[in-house]
This record gives sequence, C-alpha cells and structure tokens, in this order.
Amino acid sequence: MSGAPRPGDQLPALTKLVTQEKITRYADASGDHNPLHTDPQFASSTQFGGPIAHGMLVLSYLSELMTVEFGMRWLRGGRLKARFRGPARPGETVQVSGRIRRADDASLVCDLECRNDSGEMLITAEAEVPFA
Repeated sequence: MSGAPRPGDQLPALTKLVTQEKITRYADASGDHNPLHTDPQFASSTQFGGPIAHGMLVLSYLSELMTVEFGMRWLRGGRLKARFRGPARPGETVQVSGRIRRADDASLVCDLECRNDSGEMLITAEAEVPFA
C-alpha cells in the first residue's frame, strides 16, 4: 500500500487453491486427523457430502494477507477476530480480501472476508494492526 493507510483503502486480494494435499499436510502439521478432513468416504456420509478444509487452514490465509501487507507489525501485535460462515472444499479457489475500516495514530482496523469461487462467504473477520 503506498502512502499512509486510510479508511476505505482496499487491501490487495490473495487467492489460494484448496487441495486435498494441502488439507492432508495441515492435518499432519496440526495433529488434527478428523476424518471429516482426511477420509473422503467418511466425509461423504456427513452433512457436508465430502471432505472440507480445516477452518484454521483457511483462516491462515487471512493472516497471510495481513502479513504480506503489514509485515512485522502484524506478526508482532496483530489481532484477529473471525467468524466461520461456510466450509472450503478441495478443488475450490478461495479469495481473501479486505479494506481498512479505521486508522488512527495507534492502530488500524481492517474488515476481512474469504469467499469461495462461487462467491459464498466462508469467513468474515476483523483485524487490528498496531502502529507502535
């Protein structure tokens, strides 16, 4: 972002492809091997009709967007409050976007969202980045 951030400024969007391989790697890294994420046969018998990505995997894409935009300020003191609205599925492309809602001398607040390639909302969030 060039210049001082101002309310209404859009953050550069981030696009990610959700794959079963990424889901499996996340399961291995996190230790969360819930069959809803890792076993297509089991997952097909659930209300979701197939495997879904871990919510925290998809949430990490929001943090990645903030890291790209605000770097160490985000990593040192950023706060994220999120609401999960729908599942991400293998084969979907998700897009994370956001805009600055408020900016003052101490911090800025961003509204973030993540949608799948059908436009369905997956996550809404508020992120706060300190300036100090």
